[in-house]
Parts: sequence; C-alpha cells; structure tokens
Amino acid sequence: MLQNPKRYTITAALPYTNGPIHIGHLAGVYVPSDIYSRYLRLQGRDVLFVCGSDEHGVAISMKAKKEGVTPQEIIDKYDGIIRKSFSDFGISFDNYSRTSAKIHHDTASEFFRTLYDKGDFIEEVTEQLYDAKADQFLADRFVVGTCPKCGNEEAYGDQCEKCGSTLNATDLINPKSTITGETPIMKKTKHWFLPLDRYEDFLKEWILVGHKNDWKPNVYGQVKSWIDGGLEPRAVTRDLDWGIDVPVEGAEGKKLYVWFDAPIGYISSTKEWALREGKDWEPYWKDQDTKLVHFIGKDNIVFHCIIFPVMLKAEGSYILPDNVPANEFLNLEGNKLSTSKNWAVWLHEYLEDFPNQQDVLRYALTSNAPETKDNDFTWKDFQARNNNELVAIFGNFINRVVVLTNKYYTGIVPSPNELSEVDEATLTELKAYPAVISSSLERYRFREALGELMNAARLGNKYLADEEPWKVIKTDPERVQTQMYVALQIAAALRILCEPFLPFTAAKLSRILVIPTKE
Repeated sequence: MLQNPKRYTITAALPYTNGPIHIGHLAGVYVPSDIYSRYLRLQGRDVLFVCGSDEHGVAISMKAKKEGVTPQEIIDKYDGIIRKSFSDFGISFDNYSRTSAKIHHDTASEFFRTLYDKGDFIEEVTEQLYDAKADQFLADRFVVGTCPKCGNEEAYGDQCEKCGSTLNATDLINPKSTITGETPIMKKTKHWFLPLDRYEDFLKEWILVGHKNDWKPNVYGQVKSWIDGGLEPRAVTRDLDWGIDVPVEGAEGKKLYVWFDAPIGYISSTKEWALREGKDWEPYWKDQDTKLVHFIGKDNIVFHCIIFPVMLKAEGSYILPDNVPANEFLNLEGNKLSTSKNWAVWLHEYLEDFPNQQDVLRYALTSNAPETKDNDFTWKDFQARNNNELVAIFGNFINRVVVLTNKYYTGIVPSPNELSEVDEATLTELKAYPAVISSSLERYRFREALGELMNAARLGNKYLADEEPWKVIKTDPERVQTQMYVALQIAAALRILCEPFLPFTAAKLSRILVIPTKE
C-alpha cells in the first residue's frame, strides 16, 4: 500500500458499447470511483480519473448482427448515450475516451508488439469451436452451453454469469453457436498466448503476500483461488472481423482479444488527456510515487488482478495497481440485472423520468452498495431512503437552518456570543467528522463513509431540537445568535463533506449558503 503518493491514477471499468448504462454499473463501479476521485480532489491531490467506451469484442458484433447494422453504428449509438448519461449524472472523469480511437489502436498495437518482440508470447496452433454454417470461428459469446462447474445451461464461452467462473469456450458442455444455433465443430487455428503460469511466483509474492491485508476479502479470495488452482497460458488473440488487427506477420484475419486490448484503454485515455492538456502522461503510469486504483465489478477481478498486471509486468516499465476495490453485484427487485434481457434501470431513462434527481440515486446506490455481498435494489427501498433519510435527516436540517436564519437575521450569519458547553461539545464533535469520513474512504468503505455524513446531519438536527432557538428568540436573542451560528457551522461543514457523495446538493448548498467554490 503506497503511503503519501504524489499523484493518483484512478480507472473505472470501460463500459461495453452494446447497451446503455444501468444502476448495476453505477453501484459497482462509477459512483464509488467518482466519490473517491472527488474526495481526493477536495484534498488538493493530483488526480487523474479516466475511463472510455469498450468498443471491441464479441458483444458488439452480436448486437450489430442482431440489429442488421455495422459494429461502427452500434458503438457510435451507445457511446453517445453512455457519454451523455455520465455527464448528466455528474461522473467527474478527467477523460472519457473510446477504444475505437486511433490513439488506442496505436497504443494497444505497440503494447502487443513490445511483448511479442521480447518473446513473451507463446505461438500455438490449437483446436477452436467453429460454426460450419456461418463459416467462422466462435469466440467467447458466440457460444453458449452448460457450465462444467455449476450446471448452468446458459453459460457463455468466456464466463458463467451464474457462478462467476471464467471459462474457455471449449470447456462448455453441449455448446451451441449463438449465430445459427448449430453445434460447432473443432477446427485448427493459430493464436498467441500470454503464459500466465510463468508469472505465478511474481503474483504470489505481489498479491498473496503484499496485499493480503489491504485488498478487500472478496477480491483477495477470488484471486487466491485462481492462483491456487494453477495458472495456464491465456489467448490474447481471436478469430474475429471486428477489433484491432494483430500487428505481426502471419496474423491476417486475427484481432487482439478484447481483454488484452480493453485495459490498455486506460493508458490510451491517459495519453489522450495528456495531449489535450499539454501534460506528460508517463508519470501517471510509470512513476513509483503514483497510486494506481482500478474500480471494477466482481466479474472483472481476474482480468485486473492477474492478466493486466502480468501484461504490465511483462512490458517492464509500468507500475502495478495499488488496489482493486471491486464490488459485488446489484440485483433489481430480486433478479439479476441483464442488458441482454432488458432487465435494468437504465441511467438515461432515469434521468429523463427524474430530472434533477441525480443525488437521490447516488445516495440510494451508495447506502445500499454491494461492497461485500450482492445486494438488491427495490423501488420501495429507493423511496424510503429518499424520504426517511435524505429528506428527513439531511434536507430537514438544512431547511430549518436556512428558514430560521432568513427569519431572524435576513439571511446574514449572526456573530456568536459566549459558547456554552453544549456548543463547544457540538463543534468538537463536528470537527471529528472529516477525519472519520476520510478514514472510511481511504479504505474504500463508501457505504460507511456516507453513514458518517448522515451522522453529521443528525448532529445538526439534535442540536436544533435540544436548543430550540424558536422558543427563546424573544427572551434571549443573544443566545439564539450563538445557536444559529453553531447550526450554520454544521450546515457549512455538511456542504463540504457531502460533495463527494452528493455533488449536485453540494453545489446547491454553496448557492444557498453563499459559500465560494473553486471553479
């Protein structure tokens, strides 16, 4: 764990452009990464927060075939929707890129070529599933079948979404082509493999020893089971017609496997940002004083904790991630969220149906975040958290303070008189909250941190309820000046403390309380 880093590089998992963003994506990746980035910026840290659309891979080709359009039309459509949704929702990326961009193609090709020239890949002819009717090899999600580990009959060729196991298409029992429904045959093809087994000792030392105590148990446990089970070479190329060409001779018709190309998207997004801002990108990826943090969902753990670090290690000049605080899954009304089955709360539709209610969703998703286990989102819970917590506790306190200040002092902050023991104790308790919330955020406990923010609001409500300035305004106006001064100090503190979690509320509070903000 890097202490006192000079800078932070924060990445959020690249969303596939085969559909819009839904609340599962937000709860798992984008809200926590945004909270963390905003928190660090408030401290004046050097922060780079990058993401981008993941526009290669089989999911894009499948969507294009299904809709009878080109892959480019699919990625342009969904990149536009996703980009606008993130912007409207207030996700504060420093750069949001696309893996279809030339800078990414160049970066990924150069990365592959570096490893190729160093002899890091194994070149091998293997048998792969082939759809004779469609006359093409079947990569990943062009195959469905029965999972050999849990018996799920709808497992994909790269992963079983029921048990979470990472698979190869050839592992499936009774495989079927998703293109034609035919049973595929085996056919020989040449590919390049990253020999993960050569890096077992490195991974054991780096993760099992080095990060045993600071990585989340769900992340550490999954990675440990992978390493303990023995690592094998993993293909980094695919027989596809969509993606980045494999940049070596004898690789015609082959593309970089999306899980090789996609994480390099963080690097190319950084390069794009640096070019635009006139900065040097390399310190954010190659300086040992930089803290690299990947925010992902649990289905991406193996790629960000084993495969991408091995790629970075093999290349030789990059830093490794300091932490990978992956969340578990968020379900919707008791059922698994699914883009393909259209079972989701889509962000762009939420923003249309609930204009100016971004923070309500941010609050609901953070307070119910699937940090250690899968959680369930229900509209009943969403309503209760808004009404009984956000409005009744936070909103109620701010409203009372503002109304009373306007009523008694025409909106001007009164000068305090002598502080009572209660005043002193309240302000002392208030001063402790930044450190308490900071401690939770530094350990990636966002739900806990939000709970402490609400405790600060509860402190304000208790102070007003106990002091009852409205009862003594006529008999002891000097005492009320002090009471309202203390209450306004709590309100001003809440404005700062809530910014990472509720940025729209923070901006509104700045206007109401007339607090200057950095633009």
